[in-house]
Amino acid sequence: MKPSVIFAGTPDFAAAALIAIAKAGFEIPLVLTQPDRPKGRGMKLQSSAVKQAAEAMKLTIAQPTSLKNTEAEKLIRAQQADVMVVAAYGLILPENILSIPRYGCLNIHASLLPRWRGAAPIQRAIEAGDHETGVCIMQMDPGLDTGAVLSRHSYAISATDTAMDVHNALMALGAEAIVADLQQLDQLKPVPQPDSGATYAAKLTKAEARIQWHQPAEVLVRQIRAFNPTPGAWTLWQGQPLKIWQATEVAASGKPNTIIKNNGKELWVATGSGALNIQKLQPAGSKPMPITAFLAGNTLLEHSLFSDMESN
Repeated sequence: MKPSVIFAGTPDFAAAALIAIAKAGFEIPLVLTQPDRPKGRGMKLQSSAVKQAAEAMKLTIAQPTSLKNTEAEKLIRAQQADVMVVAAYGLILPENILSIPRYGCLNIHASLLPRWRGAAPIQRAIEAGDHETGVCIMQMDPGLDTGAVLSRHSYAISATDTAMDVHNALMALGAEAIVADLQQLDQLKPVPQPDSGATYAAKLTKAEARIQWHQPAEVLVRQIRAFNPTPGAWTLWQGQPLKIWQATEVAASGKPNTIIKNNGKELWVATGSGALNIQKLQPAGSKPMPITAFLAGNTLLEHSLFSDMESN
C-alpha cells in the first residue's frame, strides 16, 4: 500500500514534485503552501505555483503563516499521513512537526549535500565554478539541511548553464527522485551527512550582483550565469542599472571597465584578468537585447569606460 503524503512547498520547483507525486497515485490529504502574495505592477494577490497545481487537482490546501502554533500541529496530526514531503516551502518546520508522520519529513534539496546547504544552492554552485550539482532527498532534522540523505542524484553543470537552466533540470530530477523514494520508503537507508565539505548557500542580494570590473573575467562570467534570471548581474550605464545576461571570457587585457573592442558586432570590456565579450544585455526601461542591437543605438568608443565609474 502506498504511503499517504502531506506536501509542503511554494514555487514551481515544488509544484513539479507535487504533480509527479499525484500522478504516481499517492494519496495527498493536505497541501501546505505560502499565503498569497501581492505581485506585479498592480500588486494583485497571486497564488503560489503549488497552490495553483493543487487547485487544479482539487486537493485540500492550507496556507498558514507559521507552523509554530497548536493550530498547525493539530491540522497536520489530523491527516494521519505516513510522510510529509517538503520542497522550497519557505516556512521553518519546528521539531514537533518533524516527528508527526510515521516516516518523518523528507526534503527535496537542490544540491549534493553537505555542499551548499541553505537558500540558494543552485546559484552558489554555478558561482563557485562547481562542475557537478544535483538533488538530495533528505530526512529532515532540526538543523539547516543537516539531515541524513536517503538518495543522491547528480547533474553535470555545463559551461553555459544559467541558474534557470540548472533549476529546470533539477526540478525534473527532484520530482522523479521523490516519487522513486516514496515507492520504496521501507527499503531506504538514511546516510548521515559528513561534517567535512559542508558549505552554506546564502540568499542572493541585489548588491552582490553588481559587477566589480576588477574581478577576473572568469569569475564575472560565472556570476552572470549564476544570477540569471534573478537578481541579474548589473552595472551602471548613464546613471541607471544595466543588466548583463550573457557574456564569455576572452583572452585580452586592459584597464578594468575599459572598452577594448567594438566592431559593431562584438563588445569586449577589460576586467581584472582577461575581458568580457558581452553578448546580451538589458538597459533600464528596455527588454533584453543582443549586443548588436545595443551597439546600433549607442556610440561606444574604444579605450573609453564602459560603465559609470561607481561600478569599478
